[in-house]
Formats: sequence, C-alpha cells, structure tokens
Amino acid sequence: MKRIEQPVVIVVFGASGDLSKRKLIPALYQLAYQNLLPANFTLLGFARTPYTDDEFRELAREGVTQYSTAGFDEHLWRWFSQNLFYMSGNYDDLESFQALAKRLEELDAERNTGGNYLFYLATPPSVFKPITSLIAETGLCCRTSADHLRRIVIEKPFGHDLESAKDLNQHLLNLFDEDQIYRIDHYLGKETVQNILVFRFGNGIFEPIWNRNYVDHVQITVAETLGIGDRGGYYDKAGAIRDMLQNHMMQLLALTAMEPPVAFDAEDVRDQKVNALRSIRPLDPEEVDQWVVRAQYGPGVSEGQEIPAYLEEKGVDPHSTTETYVAWKTEIDNWRWNGVPFYLRTGKALAGKVTEINIVFRKPPLMLFANLIANPNTQVPPSNVLTLRIQPDEGIRLTFDAKRPGPAVNVERVAMDFSYSESFGKDPGDAYERLLLDAILGDTTLFIRRDEIEVAWERITRILNGWKMQEEKAAQAGKRLRLPRYAAGTWGPKEADELLARDGRYWRNPHTVNPRR
Repeated sequence: MKRIEQPVVIVVFGASGDLSKRKLIPALYQLAYQNLLPANFTLLGFARTPYTDDEFRELAREGVTQYSTAGFDEHLWRWFSQNLFYMSGNYDDLESFQALAKRLEELDAERNTGGNYLFYLATPPSVFKPITSLIAETGLCCRTSADHLRRIVIEKPFGHDLESAKDLNQHLLNLFDEDQIYRIDHYLGKETVQNILVFRFGNGIFEPIWNRNYVDHVQITVAETLGIGDRGGYYDKAGAIRDMLQNHMMQLLALTAMEPPVAFDAEDVRDQKVNALRSIRPLDPEEVDQWVVRAQYGPGVSEGQEIPAYLEEKGVDPHSTTETYVAWKTEIDNWRWNGVPFYLRTGKALAGKVTEINIVFRKPPLMLFANLIANPNTQVPPSNVLTLRIQPDEGIRLTFDAKRPGPAVNVERVAMDFSYSESFGKDPGDAYERLLLDAILGDTTLFIRRDEIEVAWERITRILNGWKMQEEKAAQAGKRLRLPRYAAGTWGPKEADELLARDGRYWRNPHTVNPRR
C-alpha cells in the first residue's frame, strides 16, 4: 500500500461511538504500525459526549487493545495517542461548528497540517444533513480547491429507499463536488472482495468461461448466525433487504457480473459496476412473490446460543412484517449473462456465518460417469462449482470430479483450495485500513458513486413497493400479514428452497458441500 505523505486532520463525527472504537481508530493504528501515516497525522474526535483529550485517548486505547489485529505495542501507542484529540458539541449547532473551525485552525498552526481535512461521518443517518450543512456553512469544506484536501466520508445506510437516497445525494452535491464525497461500503475494502477483480481479469483461464455459455447460475450468500440482539429498534426499521442486500450484496453482484474495465482506475471500474447494476432486470412490484422470498426467524439454537423468535426480541413490534431473511432470484439482461439466474440470499440466525459467491457451471453434455459415483449416499453437486469465499476462511475453492484410487472406475468429488492465511502467512487486514488510506490519498475506486447508489436503490425499491402492496391488500381485507418462519439455526424457510427447486436447483449450504467445514 502507498504511504500517505500529505499531512491531514481526520475529523471523526461520532468519535465516542462503537464504530470509531471498534473499527476506525484500530484501522488507523494498523496503518501507523505499517508506517503508512505521516509524522503529523492528526485525528480530532467530535461527539456529544463530553470527554477530555486524555479520556478520549483512553477510550481509543481500549479499542486498539481489543480490536487491533497487530496487537498492542506500547512504544507505538505513545506516539499514536499523542496525535488524538477530542472536542464535544452538537451536530446541529452552529456555535459548535464555529468552535470546531477554531480548533482546526489551532491544530493547523500547532501541527503544520496545512488545512487538509477529511471529515468522517460515523453517525446515525439522521444527522448526515445537519452535519454536512454546517461543515459547508462554516467554510470547513468548500468546493474542490487545489490548495487543500477537503473530503467527506459518508457511512451507510445511505437512504432507506430510492427517493431518500436521491434527496441525500442532491443535498450533498449542493454543497460539495462529487469527487469530494466518499460513500463507503466496507465490503469493498475486504481483500477477498477486491480479489474478485484480480481473479477474473488477471487469469486467462477464467474470463473466457465467465458467461452464459458455461455458467448455469450464480449464488451469493451472506449468512449470519446471530439474531438481532439489542439492535431491535434499528433493525425493525431496516430489515435484511436494507441492512445487507441493497449495499453489500449488490456490490458483490456488480463485481461478479461486470464487464472488464478499460483500465483499473476509479471511473472505469465504477462505470462497469453501474452498467452491471443497470442490467439487472427491473421487477414488477405485483410479481414480487414470484422472485423474492422474505421471512422471520422463530425460536431456535444457533452455534449453541438460544435465540428467541424475532417478534419476541426487545424493541421489535410484535406485529412487525420486517424481514430477517430475504432470497431474491434475479436475471441480468445483457449479452454476457442473458438467461443465467442470480440467486441472492441473506439472513439472521442462520446455521452458519458465511459470505460467499458460488459460480455453478453447466453440466457436461454427456454425463459418462453419473453411475460411477463412489458414495451414492452423498448429495453430489450437479456440476463444477467455483466458490469465492469472503468470510470466514477467506479463499477460493474449485470442485471437480476425479477417479478414486483403485482397480474400479469410481468417481469422487474433490477440490482445489486456496486460503489467504495459508498462502500468505496472515489473514487479510481489516477493510477500514484500505478504505481510510484510499480516502486520504484520494482514490475513489472502492467507493460508491452517485449513480451506483441510485440504480441499486431503484431495483430494491421495486421489491419494497411490492411488499407494501401486499400489506395494503391484507389490511383492506381486514387481515394481518404474517411472514413465513424459519427456526433459528437453520438455513432459512422452505419457501426459499422452493424458489430454487422450481428451477431444478438447490442452495449450496456450506456444511453439505464442503466436508472441511
């Protein structure tokens, strides 16, 4: 990774919160550990909670001690902590931002940071607008200037539907230039997600077969074993489709389906991602049941932990129709993928924690060895499968048939496995390390452009509209809509299995297809 040479002050709004403690400060510490930060790097935390600089540094120390993958080095910490500062204020108060401007002037003078500011909004989305409005009003970040680095990093969720996403985009573009706005999706910072591009376009043996002529279908799974825990108040307003599918999974789909960019630079890569998203077949809201399954988890046990039914979780409306599981069959209407279904699923309280992309290839035209399978009682995948594993056990796996040793011709399914930790001697770094570094350096490749956000929301909003129509019809009939249920600790509802069974396919659950896990 490239070292940051330009001095900068990173202003973290919401610095007393969980994201700052668990992710942002440990990621910056990791960059310091790798000697990638400038000597006069500065972080100024801003939040409502009243802390002194020393109290904030102690909070940061707890985060680094607990979450840094490099461990804790006392000598490095002494240097790192002296670059951390804090001030309290309100997110919608002009006087607080005027005080912030004064504090930044003082830090510029004391630390020779040259007026370079990166503003990171690690806050609830409800305060995105007031914070950015006051940043602009106080002159802390104006239109692009060649003299200073002035950038805004916006965390997800970016809107809750198409209309709200457009509104937030327009608000930001009224204040700043597009190249100053960094919409973050931490999945794009994961090494294994970036490796999708390298794997596809850096290896001549795969790109020629990455199309409808050789691929039967694609499955993208983001499964979590935990329930919603104490996030009921937030989650019941979001659901699985907003929490995971609209952002993380749409990014995985775009990287899997996109055409080769002309060059590996920000605009070319993002142009092709947008083209892939625009090619997703728009769903008629009245046909949502034919393409999408939603469900809620019931009581059960996942990874040894008892989980109550979703409707019994704290903070959840007992009559809620918020989904904790969603499965979506979609198609991409372009030359490369025409006729190849993409199946996306995500859920809470499932049987395993896994994020992976399965490229399932077509069967050979003549199955010569179908009756020679060594273990006929084992569920045998119908074809070769390429698995891109994002988490856990990051890596790539290709399954194929081979003859089992012995005098008889017995065929067994085997695999070639690549593991990040085994091949490179260490696990991939945290996504925020790469994204923070890129934001400071001004590389927007792994950040999301305005049109990308809006086209993803357009496709998802069609599903949301379909669900809204279902609920309105139930209300008109005097009924209460109840979603399908699945027991916590399973792989989801039977309706999701039926979604694939109609096409003669089945979900590839890790415990049934990968004996090593």
